[in-house]
Amino acid sequence: MLRRCSLIAALILVGLTTMQARADRRVALVSGNSEYREIPALKNPDKDAEDVSKTFRLAGFDVFVARDLTKIDFEKQFRNYLAAADGADLAVVYYSGHGFQIGGENFLIPVDASLKNAADIEVQAVKLDDVLQQLRAKSKIQVIILDACRNNPFPRKDYWLRDQLIAAGGTGLAQVKSSLNTLIAFATEPGAVAYDGTGDLSPFSSAFSRRALAPNQEIRSVMAAVRRDVVEATAGKQVPWENSSLIDEVVLMRRTNRPALPPVLEKVVPSGVGPVALDLPVPVDVDGGAVTVSIERPPSLGRLILDGKPVATGEPIAGKDLPRLQMDVPKGSGAQEEVDMLAYATHDDWGGGSQGILVFRVKNGEGAEGKQLVASLESEQKQEVVERGIHITGAAEAIENRDVQVPVGVGPVPLKLDFPTRDPAVSLKLATYPATGTLSLPDRTLSPDSSLMADEIDNLRYEPQIGAVKPLIVGFQISADNTPSKPANMKLSPSVDPCDNEAGEPLDLQGVVTGLLPNEIGADAVKACQAAVKAYPDVARFRYELGRALLAAGKVEDAKTAIKEAADKGHVRAMFELGYIASSGIGTAVDPKKANGFYAKASDKGDPYGMTAWGRALFNGLGVEHDTGKGLDLLLKAAAMGHTYAMNDLAAIFSEGRNGVPADPERAVAFLKAGVERQDMYSMNILGRNYLSGLGVEKDPKQAQALFQKAMDLGKPYAPGSLARMYRDGEGVDQNLAEAQRLFELATDRGDYSAAYDRAAIEMQKGDKSDQAVAVRYLAFAAGLDLRNELPNARATLAQFGVKPKTAALKQLRSELKSKIPAGGSVDDQLVKTARAVWEQANPRRDLF
Repeated sequence: MLRRCSLIAALILVGLTTMQARADRRVALVSGNSEYREIPALKNPDKDAEDVSKTFRLAGFDVFVARDLTKIDFEKQFRNYLAAADGADLAVVYYSGHGFQIGGENFLIPVDASLKNAADIEVQAVKLDDVLQQLRAKSKIQVIILDACRNNPFPRKDYWLRDQLIAAGGTGLAQVKSSLNTLIAFATEPGAVAYDGTGDLSPFSSAFSRRALAPNQEIRSVMAAVRRDVVEATAGKQVPWENSSLIDEVVLMRRTNRPALPPVLEKVVPSGVGPVALDLPVPVDVDGGAVTVSIERPPSLGRLILDGKPVATGEPIAGKDLPRLQMDVPKGSGAQEEVDMLAYATHDDWGGGSQGILVFRVKNGEGAEGKQLVASLESEQKQEVVERGIHITGAAEAIENRDVQVPVGVGPVPLKLDFPTRDPAVSLKLATYPATGTLSLPDRTLSPDSSLMADEIDNLRYEPQIGAVKPLIVGFQISADNTPSKPANMKLSPSVDPCDNEAGEPLDLQGVVTGLLPNEIGADAVKACQAAVKAYPDVARFRYELGRALLAAGKVEDAKTAIKEAADKGHVRAMFELGYIASSGIGTAVDPKKANGFYAKASDKGDPYGMTAWGRALFNGLGVEHDTGKGLDLLLKAAAMGHTYAMNDLAAIFSEGRNGVPADPERAVAFLKAGVERQDMYSMNILGRNYLSGLGVEKDPKQAQALFQKAMDLGKPYAPGSLARMYRDGEGVDQNLAEAQRLFELATDRGDYSAAYDRAAIEMQKGDKSDQAVAVRYLAFAAGLDLRNELPNARATLAQFGVKPKTAALKQLRSELKSKIPAGGSVDDQLVKTARAVWEQANPRRDLF
């Protein structure tokens, strides 16, 4: 009979069970800019950001919080955020601070912006459309929320946008066209100004935080409620606005989980002994809310009692009181063992519910046998209390002082806690949520208010936030019914894989580190990345970084295989690299059309390298039909992401004026200075030349010297030659031919063909004291390194030397080679070929060409 009753109870519950959903990936970037340096500070944004970030955290988002961001800070934080948002179901950006429109384009203003010059808007501000395009390339649904609708606080009123000088006009922000599955919310209607309000928070942010916490509300309903609140708070002066093209529902505060409890329990209840505790476990709402219980089917053999009072069918009981529920079976029942059943339902604050069933056997509690039964049950109950305490203690010990190493950028990582109990009465409440990153179970993301059941803890996972590597504390409060709870803390230590450290690339929007240039990749990188690929075969980034390491080691074919595998698995930078290989002819024939195809795909996915290469090709008509406007736009977008190569391309365009884009040396200098701020040695070298010539800046040889020196110290191939010419010509420094000669030789070693030619020229100018073999040597380097044939005089001058110095130079160059090369062709051809081989043997920079 008991088995049959248990089976019936289980069947009842099958119909009430829902399928587990996977945990959606939801990422939010929340930033507030208050402490502006060139304009008056704003009182609310920092506090707005803190408040809103807590809201998204409670909603189970991986939240990137940023306050008082400079332009460079924004670029770094936004790149980390985009790496986390790659493939996300929902990506949110919330910004509070200064923002205004120019020519219908909306700009968010970092705290270090001065906007004094016409070009400053492009290098100092953040274009909203660029942010939106990056989100579209990364995520399924995009939401941008802006509490930034203000007037232009800067005195300048006209700025460069693309190829036009645009006068700033209008107030607030302009309306934005949203693409499919995008919502853009503004603190007030287009063209209007938002208010700070009288409290610590702006009216808009305050209303948003309050309304977004309403469970299971679709975001458009949330924003409608926010609008009502703000209109009321500002007496109708501010009306929040949004553009929406959402086709999927977006619920910020999801509350879909049911209170957790064991579905079927069994119990022996003696009759005729008065109320007997049923020891039902406390139902736990895993989302952190309160739970109530109602009796759906009371037992037929007795009555239910709570704290001495009978409990009626349907009467609500606080979930925390359920362990005190008792059953009183009158005398005479259970003379022969009987089976009864109690069915109860739980309800949480969010509309969730679950069912529980207690199947019990009623036995006669009278007489000697009854007394023996009661004594046995009491003993079992005491033993259960003891065991439960042991379970809690053991659970705390399993967690306390653990230090779990968690790799960054490989998805949610199982914590493997080996929890010692599956007792259904044991639950764990999150007491301290990690400051960054996300805790989750396979079916849901946890928030700071969440609880877990004992049988769930072994599935607990943590995904570190990209860019955050400090150790974090996770605290639990472990409890079981009325047994005293115990705290337990553990440490999570995010760690970056050696492959990322050894071969990660700058500005990789799927990367996790600042990155290295090609020449900075060391000999250990291949081994580290092979291990990473083996450990994480589904992480495409490691295959790409293995390809970079193999290229640096000279294993071109293996590198191409790894890079293609990474591209096939969705790594966008690998797609760019395939284009780079095709365009530069690394181990293959040069194919500009094929290269452009890869560049275009990488560009469409938002990769700054891809945008730069594809923009350069379009602007200059390299292997593709000219499209100056699109090319310039892509270069500007790449520069906005912090790509200094794009900044340098733009500086060249604006210095000279190309393809209908007017010359503006001051605009060029703005991009060069932006590159220098990002420690780009190429920008330093070019800007140094501007200071020497006075192009776009006041002439300043000392500043030029300092820039050349810094670029040289950073490894810039051409900087030693730039500094050498100052010493050669006595420009801004005392003339010093010996120092010039040394610097030209250093530049040659780094691959500067122009410096090699100038070194040969110094030698030839020594007259009778010259060493003609040395002059021949450097002319051979000049011709061998000049792949674009920009110095045809190098070969012509080399041809004028006699056989003796050429033979001597060739012999010296061959002695420097570790392996022989074919000796065919004229002496001049052999000199050029051998010089090139000597340079390549030194493992030179691949970023030269």
